[in-house]
Amino acid sequence: MPAIITLTPNPALDLATTTGRVQPTHKLRCGPVQRFAGGGGINVARVLHRLGADVQAWALAGGAAGTQVQQLLAAEGVPTAVQTIAGDTRENFSVVETATSQEFRFVLPGPTLLPAEWQACLDALAALPAPPRWLVASGSLPPGTPPDFYAQLARSLAARGVRVVIDTSGPPLAAALQAGVAMVKPSLRELRELLQQPLADAADWCAAAQSLVRNGAAEAVALSLGDQGALLATRAGVWQAPALNVPASTGTTGAGDCFLAALVWALDRGDTPAEALRWGVAAGAAALLHAGTTLAHADDVQRLVHSVPPPVAIATQP
Repeated sequence: MPAIITLTPNPALDLATTTGRVQPTHKLRCGPVQRFAGGGGINVARVLHRLGADVQAWALAGGAAGTQVQQLLAAEGVPTAVQTIAGDTRENFSVVETATSQEFRFVLPGPTLLPAEWQACLDALAALPAPPRWLVASGSLPPGTPPDFYAQLARSLAARGVRVVIDTSGPPLAAALQAGVAMVKPSLRELRELLQQPLADAADWCAAAQSLVRNGAAEAVALSLGDQGALLATRAGVWQAPALNVPASTGTTGAGDCFLAALVWALDRGDTPAEALRWGVAAGAAALLHAGTTLAHADDVQRLVHSVPPPVAIATQP
């Protein structure tokens, strides 16, 4: 059994292209299309595989798009375990407007899962004869899936010693935190929505992340802050690292998934939280170097990590 499993309940075939300018009613002539296997957990698995981790990507997929997602993962050499569903896997579409370099992302909801389908996924993971060290469940839940799907997953696997990491938003995030997880990776926007607080400055970010650790919702909180870097709160302390100024390609698709992948990879090999945060920031920056959902390349991550300053330990309230 692999050391790390990623789970993507709502994978996607990601299509990326360019056009001169996005205008209503006009036919928008696009450039060549790129196709990627996408969805939060799949993105995490792709980067973990590039970093040399022992990882397997689990996903629920169906239809022609689902088949193509599997083919793309196989072409990258990513080990997979795909549960076939009756519905058709969604397609997402991103367009970079070359006149402004703005990225427009169109994200579809995905197929409606039958109760037997999402339950079969939970049962299969709970029955693994040799559970992994980490389970990274990432992305939105498709229609038909209960909001506490990730919470159910966290409870069943934590009881077997698996470190469950959740990256989602809205009610599924709130339910998972009520169950308790090893780590959660919200964006600043997602944390504001979760706590219904403005979180206007670094002191507020730190206090909010620390509160989730102290109340037992998560052993660690990895808070992505966009162009302000990232913050990692654990029981041992809180650290913040600035973002790297890199010559970005187009868009930020997958940067958060790359951040999470490198963070888990570093923690799994025994790095300190502060050092793992450096790797996460480097991977997030590396994702910006490539268009579409190309994601971070291992050589870019290895090169950029030396440019990430040592994270600053933030004094916390007793």
